Amino acid sequence: MDLLLHPTYFPNIITYATIVQHNVIWEVCDNYQKQTYRNRAYICTDQGRFMLNIPIKHVGGLQGRQKYKDVRLENDYKWQRQHWRTLQTAYRTSPFFEYYEDDLEPLFMRKYDYLLDFNLKTIEIIADCLQFNLNAGYSKVYELQPQQVRDARYLVDAKKSVGIKQKLYMQVFKERHGFIENCSVLDLLFNEGTASIDYLMTQNLDFLNA
Repeated sequence: MDLLLHPTYFPNIITYATIVQHNVIWEVCDNYQKQTYRNRAYICTDQGRFMLNIPIKHVGGLQGRQKYKDVRLENDYKWQRQHWRTLQTAYRTSPFFEYYEDDLEPLFMRKYDYLLDFNLKTIEIIADCLQFNLNAGYSKVYELQPQQVRDARYLVDAKKSVGIKQKLYMQVFKERHGFIENCSVLDLLFNEGTASIDYLMTQNLDFLNA
């Protein structure tokens, strides 16, 4: 059965493992909510776990809500330049940063208007780096309790954790901070390179059956 997922900003490892192991339907008809991975990603820096946060324009409707697909990026603030510089600083000594640098840098140089479009592009670029054929569909309407797909939309909640047994891999600052679980897939890519797809394909996702 297909999985229903929210497109997020450079998805974390568990979410991207879910993407590569299942057929995916993107939820694009929901309302935007705060405190989610829609506009944040976590990486490893010399200071430990660090959040990259995308600023958005909060323009609610009559009820103070807006659709995810209508959320605009706050581009008056040069967040793309800041995020790219942070990634360079954090991962320039990782084994594979230079290998993927030219693939990723254009994403931070081009202006995007909508958060959803930008997030879908980050997912697409990672798939290209992994040489993975991403073939996802899109929701047509919002369903609180979808019947034809398995609902994994809860993975978007940054305040909740799932029961995972994540395999260890080498991280740049592992000796300083220990292994930091479920970072952005970027962390895996920069540290494991071409082995990342095998890691994601074999990651235990038993929590989906709980």
